[in-house]
Amino acid sequence: MIQSLAITNQDTVQQIWILQQASYRVEAQLIGWDDLPPLRESVDDLMNCQETFVGYTEGRELAGAISFKLEGTTLDIHRMMVHPDHFRKGIASKLLQHVEKTQPDWQKMIVSTGALNEPAIKLYQRHGFRVVEQKAVAPGLELSFLEKLP
Repeated sequence: MIQSLAITNQDTVQQIWILQQASYRVEAQLIGWDDLPPLRESVDDLMNCQETFVGYTEGRELAGAISFKLEGTTLDIHRMMVHPDHFRKGIASKLLQHVEKTQPDWQKMIVSTGALNEPAIKLYQRHGFRVVEQKAVAPGLELSFLEKLP
């Protein structure tokens, strides 16, 4: 089931933090960079991030989540997280489709991910995103910036 998540609820934000840690550890391993900002965030950081969160639950378990900000007509995806126990179930695709459908005012969707995170890049490309830039943001860390137009 897909639903909005109340980031101000202590239990909900704790579940999101646990999901984020599990999900971004996999990305850190894929790209060879252990110091990803989401892995350094606290529960309080999440509560104060001012992003909109949507979650995918299986039973009572938060299996995936996406967060975004709508800035003017640009929908900026900040986080895409799927628990490793739920990989390859189409959860990320369902979350992307849900956000696209429920946020009709966007004129451009943007997202970034580690340039070596091939599964994420392929996911976004399957959903109509294209890589518009690759940039080194720290020694040993390169990001891919993707965008989608309607």
